[in-house]
Amino acid sequence: MRPTLLTALASLLLVPLILSPAWALDDEAQAAKEEGMRLYGIRRADSAIPFLEQAAEEGDAEAMYYLGEANRRLVMGNMNQAALDWYYQAAQHGDPYSMLRLFDGGACELGDVCPENGDDWPQEALELTLPQAEAGDPDAMAALYYIYYYVEDPDEEEALVWLNRAAEAGNAWAMNMLGKRARDDEDAYSSDTERLEAAEVWFRRAAEAGYAPGMNNLASILNHLDHPEEAWEWMTRTSEAGHMNGRGWLAACNIAPNEGGRELCRGAPEPDPAEGWAIFLAIHEEVPGTSSENALRAYRDILTPEQREEGERMKDDWLGLEPPLSYFPEKFGP
Repeated sequence: MRPTLLTALASLLLVPLILSPAWALDDEAQAAKEEGMRLYGIRRADSAIPFLEQAAEEGDAEAMYYLGEANRRLVMGNMNQAALDWYYQAAQHGDPYSMLRLFDGGACELGDVCPENGDDWPQEALELTLPQAEAGDPDAMAALYYIYYYVEDPDEEEALVWLNRAAEAGNAWAMNMLGKRARDDEDAYSSDTERLEAAEVWFRRAAEAGYAPGMNNLASILNHLDHPEEAWEWMTRTSEAGHMNGRGWLAACNIAPNEGGRELCRGAPEPDPAEGWAIFLAIHEEVPGTSSENALRAYRDILTPEQREEGERMKDDWLGLEPPLSYFPEKFGP
């Protein structure tokens, strides 16, 4: 049974607030965590919760944090009791993102759920994370990017210093974030081309590090820079990395590459409608929902009955691929 917030406060009061190392789960709990993260990645927060709970009950702080996220998403991003419970437990294990969520939810002011030695969750996150970052932990460096926006005197310059350090230390999320900042900063560059080329540098680094969102963003940037063949190469690799957007483009460009707004299809090979239909069928089976239903409905009449039948036979080729499909939600998103 999930503890109430008061129970968590009582039972965890003496747990030291430290950045804990990765928790060693047994095989069963690890498999449950992986399934929970898979479901969370395809926006099935409700289904993810019981799996993540198995890992959290074994002490996994990351699972605790994502239980907070999953419960919060069930109420349209608002804070609820279950989310607060899990964020607090993750915070007791040193998770800085949970501390920022507790601050966002007014946990200290409204519920007297405060750090052990004060009333400032962002400051607690800073004091715990900064030494880890200074010791060379790329994930701690990346967390400081957000933490410095939350402290009492927000410091954007210091936040960006640590974002760059995280990227240089190999954190692919930080590389991708630097690419997004460059892509969206219309004031810092003299032309759109210069802005996109600056973004390309960071997206390419993230993509080459194997980060699927970086691959997705690189493909889009290359298309805008009029490199359609390389853009399609990276979109294909995005699909292979399990990104929903890449897999969807692979399907759409095989069925209707010339429909309006399909510039990413310019570098695609000769379309194969049956394979495109097979991909959409597999997406619908792996990630069922309104989006996949709409795609099947929209493309059905474009294909002949024979092409749809062939696609049915090919569907299994697109099921059970590794890694599984995901939307790759941001760890500290809206």
